[in-house]
Amino acid sequence: MTTFDFSPLYRTSVGFDRLASLMSSATRQDQGNSYPPYNIRVVGENHYRITMAVAGFSEDDLDITTEHNRLIVTGNRNDEPEQQGEFLHRGIATRSFERRFNLADHVKVVDASLENGLLHIDLDRELPEAMKPRTIKIGKSHARLLADTEKVKGKAA
Repeated sequence: MTTFDFSPLYRTSVGFDRLASLMSSATRQDQGNSYPPYNIRVVGENHYRITMAVAGFSEDDLDITTEHNRLIVTGNRNDEPEQQGEFLHRGIATRSFERRFNLADHVKVVDASLENGLLHIDLDRELPEAMKPRTIKIGKSHARLLADTEKVKGKAA
């Protein structure tokens, strides 16, 4: 297992303390837990889609919540009513699950849909106006304006 030393980053950066905990949790995650399978795609510059295979689950069996930059998808399936016959093979999973995704700052869930056994969760990164790039107009400084005003006054006297 690899450990990371973030102390050099902390000397020159502010607000990246969450990075250490994200890296730590990523290395600790259970590698054996792959249920339900999922894909994460970038579908535009600031648009993402998570698709989870949740065959056998209905909309009522699924919950999607966000809290503290984390997306949590849970599935709790009610027991099926007894069907006639005996299973010779049971390959469709019916167990409950909880899947967590860490979200970057300003990433919001905008839509979710269930179609053909696939749960689609659409996310957008919405940067606040203050964080968007902006062009700064270059003008005369206040000290320069005062010096120019003094020159004009000196010529008039």
